[in-house]
Amino acid sequence: MTDFAARRTMMVDNQVRPSDVTSLPVIAAMLAVPREEFVPPAMRPVAYSGENLNIGHGRVLLEPRTLAKLLDALAIQPDELVLDLACGYGYSAAVIARLAQAVVAIEAEQELVAEAEQRLSEAGVDNAAVLCAALTEGAPRQGPYDVILIEGAVEHVPDAITDQLRDGGRIGAVFVEGALGVVRIGHKVNGRLSWRYAFNAKAPVLDGFSRAPGFSL
Repeated sequence: MTDFAARRTMMVDNQVRPSDVTSLPVIAAMLAVPREEFVPPAMRPVAYSGENLNIGHGRVLLEPRTLAKLLDALAIQPDELVLDLACGYGYSAAVIARLAQAVVAIEAEQELVAEAEQRLSEAGVDNAAVLCAALTEGAPRQGPYDVILIEGAVEHVPDAITDQLRDGGRIGAVFVEGALGVVRIGHKVNGRLSWRYAFNAKAPVLDGFSRAPGFSL
């Protein structure tokens, strides 16, 4: 029988801590959440590998290092509301639920919503709601949000999403720049969003987050 608890500890010790993740709540959350429960059954043996895992439906489970560094940079507080876009099978929502007051997780396909709901319920997560909606629409009725996390790469972020961020809030995403990917954290101050470089990472671009033809900064 596979010792997933041991693999989880190795993931944190070998992938998360050496990547300058210093937030004790983030480390504790990643030690606690059974990552193998949030992937298709056939992928359980590779759940703790140090790479993005293709879980189908155009989704990846972000490599542990990327997710941990994103959460570290976003500095989610216990009284905050978080929007988790493209939550896949719900792993990120389960981790965030241990950091935040509540999580609203979004998926575009009802099949993924059902999978995430089931896995979150089985994991005993009671402060995360999974909604079926277009990723580019988010969940404005439940907002505004203190933190928004996009679980995949973007070339741009629609105004419909950034408008759901509370003033003083943060948003994190992997931006594709040619063959490179960089994580940026956006801070909203007085209604204006400014993005700052955080670290390098890679992920596939999510549907709806590609730059429109002719778009320029």
